Amino acid sequence: MSRGNGLVPSKLHGTDVLRTASVGLHTRKLRAALSALGIVIGIAAMVGVLGLSESSKSDLLAQLDRLGTNLLTVQAGTGIGIGSGELPTEAAGMISRIGPVEQTSTISAVAANVYKSDYVPEGQTGGITVQAVDVNLLDTLAGSVADGKSLDEATATYPTAVLGSVAAERLGIRDVTGTQQIWLGDQWFTVIGVLDEFELNPDLDRAALVGMTTAEEFLDHEVVPSSILIRVDPAFVDEVTSVLAATASPQNPEEVQVARPSDALEAKEAADDAFTALFLGLGAVALLVGGVGIANVMVISVLERRSEIGLRRALGATKRHVAVQFLGEALLLSAVGGIGGVALGWAVTGVYANVRGWSTLIPPIAIAGGIAAALLIGAVAGLYPAIRAARLSPTEALRSA
Repeated sequence: MSRGNGLVPSKLHGTDVLRTASVGLHTRKLRAALSALGIVIGIAAMVGVLGLSESSKSDLLAQLDRLGTNLLTVQAGTGIGIGSGELPTEAAGMISRIGPVEQTSTISAVAANVYKSDYVPEGQTGGITVQAVDVNLLDTLAGSVADGKSLDEATATYPTAVLGSVAAERLGIRDVTGTQQIWLGDQWFTVIGVLDEFELNPDLDRAALVGMTTAEEFLDHEVVPSSILIRVDPAFVDEVTSVLAATASPQNPEEVQVARPSDALEAKEAADDAFTALFLGLGAVALLVGGVGIANVMVISVLERRSEIGLRRALGATKRHVAVQFLGEALLLSAVGGIGGVALGWAVTGVYANVRGWSTLIPPIAIAGGIAAALLIGAVAGLYPAIRAARLSPTEALRSA
């Protein structure tokens, strides 16, 4: 069509680009699906890793908010050349005088074993420890009772015991009736409660807990602190930590170990971050492989469709039109893979988070970045085949048809 002495420039509208770009995908569905699969796997891996990392981190922050980062533990140092392995008897009282200290609780290890019955085969230990504790232990540790009740001022003076979650499982006690008894220290103790898991002190999960007075009167135990739990004002954690050793044992402060249990949770999260970076790298490799697959398919497509290219050029299509068609095909293929990858990654994150009891969180950057990365890979992968197709002359393309 002419306008005066010139030709009206040929135009390729957006709908035309989409229609022509989808031709190759419709006619070669299996090949297109397999090509997009590499992109799907790479994007799904990246979205899944970021989603699981964010969900895990959210759960950790919820744990720290619930348990607090202001819990400190004081223990006697152990090892060659380090003290007697005991804290001074008056250590808890001295620590409680530190201004920012809000609460203390003493734990004293008892030399006794726990069994289901009084008939115990020789050499069998039961694998359950006995700990004498204060009645405010649960408050200090932010713990809770799974069934029954915890020790109080009354029950802490009688032969009664509260079991940690693992100890209760080993002894086969799940529901507390008030009549179950265990053989502890060569006499019967009544089980009055089972505790939930201690997230900040897992050693207590494998223990039978008795009151301090009970340990002294019924087990002939001399109450010497094996560890002291301390809740402090969150604003003064570092300051209190710096003076705890000298306060607990003024004569031998170097023999006292001070720790913050929540540091273990934060260290775990740091390790998880390292694995997140590793898996993101693996996802990037899978994405690169997917891009190579698209490039390979597009090159083959150009070779197979030489006659189509020659016919379009003969009918007036410009080099730019042909290049846009094949580049659009690569972008469309990668977009399908990107959207599919985001959906798959979201689904995997949701299933795993649900199994672990986490909230499912997918960072927006994972969604937007996943699709953008897929399109970028598609553009790079489709650029060379598009240029190659555009450079084919009509006569050469039709001659090979």
